[in-house]
Amino acid sequence: MFPASLPPFVPPQFGLKLVTETWERDAALRLRRYVFCEEQRLFEENDCDDVDARASAIVAVDYIMGMAHRVVGTVRIHEESPGLWYGSRLAIDPAFRTVYGLGSGLVYRAVTTAHARGCDTFCANVQRQNVSFFRRLAWESLAEVTLLGHPHVLMRADLAHYPPAQDEASVSLIAARPAS
Repeated sequence: MFPASLPPFVPPQFGLKLVTETWERDAALRLRRYVFCEEQRLFEENDCDDVDARASAIVAVDYIMGMAHRVVGTVRIHEESPGLWYGSRLAIDPAFRTVYGLGSGLVYRAVTTAHARGCDTFCANVQRQNVSFFRRLAWESLAEVTLLGHPHVLMRADLAHYPPAQDEASVSLIAARPAS
């Protein structure tokens, strides 16, 4: 007999990579829509904007039997002006928010990728409730801002903690373990 309630299955491995496949991009957009439209209600129908046309998307995918299975997290990066890069739309599937390293791994992959592309300054407008998370990742607060009627903090990454990515095509692997 099976227990009445089994804990959710967490695959043993996750990969962080630049989007290269249509299914990855589509899944990332669906995840963003869920998080920012349905869950947080920051946007009505979708969160897409003009930045998407020039941004590079990065995804966290879970692996089952060595094969990419689904997108469980995403972030996008773009160059706003020469040397000035921004990260935005960081989203993790609610079922995977307790997996240690997914959020920080996406942030690390975003900043190191931009750094390899000539980034001198990497910023993000961070929702106020996430500021302490970014501070633990070597980010500093620059200014309080209001976006979409909600408090955010303009933050900047300390690039000394984010060496330029050596190979953009590689997949960075994270072994699953629960967040502490």
